[in-house]
Amino acid sequence: MSSEAIIDRSAEKSAREAAKFRPSWFSVGAVLIFAVLWQVASYFVPPFVIPGWERIIKAFLALRFDYVAVTLARLLVSLVASFVLGFAIAAAMNQNKYVEQMVTPFVRMLMSVPAICWVVFSILWFKGVEFRIFFVMVVVAMPVFIVDSFDGMKGVPRDLDQMVRSFQPTWIERFTKLTIPAILPILLTSWKINLSQSIRVILTAELVGATSGIGYGLVLAQETFSIAIVFAWTLTLIVGLYVLQGIVDFLEVKYLAYRGE
Repeated sequence: MSSEAIIDRSAEKSAREAAKFRPSWFSVGAVLIFAVLWQVASYFVPPFVIPGWERIIKAFLALRFDYVAVTLARLLVSLVASFVLGFAIAAAMNQNKYVEQMVTPFVRMLMSVPAICWVVFSILWFKGVEFRIFFVMVVVAMPVFIVDSFDGMKGVPRDLDQMVRSFQPTWIERFTKLTIPAILPILLTSWKINLSQSIRVILTAELVGATSGIGYGLVLAQETFSIAIVFAWTLTLIVGLYVLQGIVDFLEVKYLAYRGE
């Protein structure tokens, strides 16, 4: 194959990947229609029910953006810790059926308890606010990572696993060369689920006792009866979630481009 053909193929692949990541006009149009309908509705109802965009944007520009950084830092640290712990536990479950039998009941128990219950437990058990938030986030997010990672490991094709074993690799080599690439789509999906879930959970945790973060900003907005500030914080959360989800989508396009070929 000539060098020109290779370059053309590479350029075509890059363009295809960029097109996957680029939002469609239908998505942009839907958001614009919603914004217009919201503004129209604000003319017919009191501003304390549906404030206009001018009020929301004014409140948005006056927000404490260091609170956003604090919340995002708490979110990412707790999610990374949850992923590391959950992935390690899932790997142990996959290697030993007795570990699977011991861990599975506890995972189901954790997933059956509502997040608000863990918030109450953390208040009763722990004094430090930061550790309370970290604890709530981990017990909510870690079981999802455990279940998704374990299901992905169990789903690795047996014939492919036997073929790799025929080369007599070490456990680390087999895990890094076969298992992780095979379950990467499931792991990225698990991150998407946990991001959308955890960003709501962390607000609930911050509403009780925190003196910084978006949750605390919402408490201050409630005390001043400012619906515009509440909507401004909500808009900030939506934008933050879209950015984080966009990062995961970018990783999907980059490392799972073969699925579209």
